[in-house]
Amino acid sequence: MPLVKQLVSVVVPFFNEEDNVRPLAERIAAVFLDLPDYDYECVLVNDGSTDGTRAQLNALAAADARIRPVHLARNYGQSAALVTGMRRARGEYILTLDGDLQNDPADFPRFLRLLRDYDCVCGYRTARHDTWVRRVSSRVANVVRNALLHDGVRDAGCGNKGFRRCCVEHFVLFNGVHRFFAVMIRAAGLTLVECPVRHHPRRHGVSKYGIRDRLWRGLYDLIGVGWLRRRYVVCRMEGEE
Repeated sequence: MPLVKQLVSVVVPFFNEEDNVRPLAERIAAVFLDLPDYDYECVLVNDGSTDGTRAQLNALAAADARIRPVHLARNYGQSAALVTGMRRARGEYILTLDGDLQNDPADFPRFLRLLRDYDCVCGYRTARHDTWVRRVSSRVANVVRNALLHDGVRDAGCGNKGFRRCCVEHFVLFNGVHRFFAVMIRAAGLTLVECPVRHHPRRHGVSKYGIRDRLWRGLYDLIGVGWLRRRYVVCRMEGEE
């Protein structure tokens, strides 16, 4: 009998990244050529882009059935785009990337190996190619978040993550939740591991975040997530582990 391949869903949010759409799809396809045990789909979420991102996504989908574009009615933000894409994913494994080509799909094989034993894999960037403002604000936010929430993740803002499908039902959607996925994973009693990942300089487009978004809003969100973690409830049926 032919081998039944495991389906992997790659979820990527895009906001005004028209020059990055096709190169990223090509890099993802190249990685899966060397992963013969897996099939894949790309759930590419257009978060209300005002440039040519929609056209690029539709052109890719017309040429490849594995490309599944999702067009949001307006710009809802990275968290909403990510969770929307994950909820529409069909794969047992879900891998996420940012749409700016700074994350590298070449890290996928390590993620898939780890997902055999863990529910969630959180990437951390070992050598970041960002401005000093982004690096410093991210470092401060990560230190403060970990000190208050104890999620054990050193780089919550890294877009390169992997999940088993069971994780998605535990994500409470709000603006900024992508920085707190690990908190909800642990609150749900699921398992998590970190993995070092590559990080590349941005070559096309501009960053959608400034210090207000990365530092001050992230610190503000800590208050709400701290409350949510204490009130978080996961119900299990009799006989479940």
